[in-house]
Amino acid sequence: MVVRIELSDDHIDRVFHALSTATRRDILRRTIENEYSVSALASAYDMSFAAVQKHVAVLEAAGLIIKRAEGRERLVRADPAMIARARALLARYEELWRSRIDRLDTILAEPPAGAAPPAAPHATPTTGTDTDTDTDTEGR
Repeated sequence: MVVRIELSDDHIDRVFHALSTATRRDILRRTIENEYSVSALASAYDMSFAAVQKHVAVLEAAGLIIKRAEGRERLVRADPAMIARARALLARYEELWRSRIDRLDTILAEPPAGAAPPAAPHATPTTGTDTDTDTDTEGR
C-alpha cells in the first residue's frame, strides 16, 4: 500500500488534537478492530451519548475514522489509510530527532578546538626497584 505522507499543518494539528484524549484513542482502537454504531460506542463509556458523538466528530474531522449511515444508525470505523499516514508522519519526526541526537553525540565526542590530545597514562616500573623515592629519611 502506498501511503501519501504529506499533510497540511492544519490537518496535522487536527490529528494530534484528536489523539490527545484517552477516550478518542480508545474509540479509535475499538474501531480499528470492528465497526460500531455511535450508540454502541456510547454505551461503553461513562459519559453522555452527546459527549461520545463529539469525540467521534473530532476523530472524523481529523480523518482518523469514517462514519457512514445505515438506516437510522451511524456506523463508525477507523480509516487505516489515515492511520498509516499519521504513523508515517510520526516516523519522520522520530527520524529527524534521532539524526539530531546522533549529530549531538558526534559533536560531544569531538575534543574541543585547540585542546591537546589526552596524555598517555604513566607506566609504573615493574622491576621491584624504586628509583623515584627518597629512601634516605635520616636527616629529616
